[in-house]
Amino acid sequence: MTPKLSPFCGQHNKNKEWRQTEFTYNEDGISIRIPNVYAWVCPEDGEASFTPETADELIVALREFVDAAKCVRKRRSVLTEYVVAVE
Repeated sequence: MTPKLSPFCGQHNKNKEWRQTEFTYNEDGISIRIPNVYAWVCPEDGEASFTPETADELIVALREFVDAAKCVRKRRSVLTEYVVAVE
């Protein structure tokens, strides 16, 4: 579902576009990339604004991913990169 009102990028004086983007997060040497997340994106520099619902879901997912990555690091697994998709 697309939200109705497009936010405005004050820095570039343009309306943001509702489209997919990649969310990235780094913590304590752990890098997480979540592709294909819908957000309001500035067409000039790609800065994304997420809806409150999406932000809440990202926070929960990130906590789980960071915790899992820390467990992997603790056991010194040779596997250091994972791709997970839910279909």
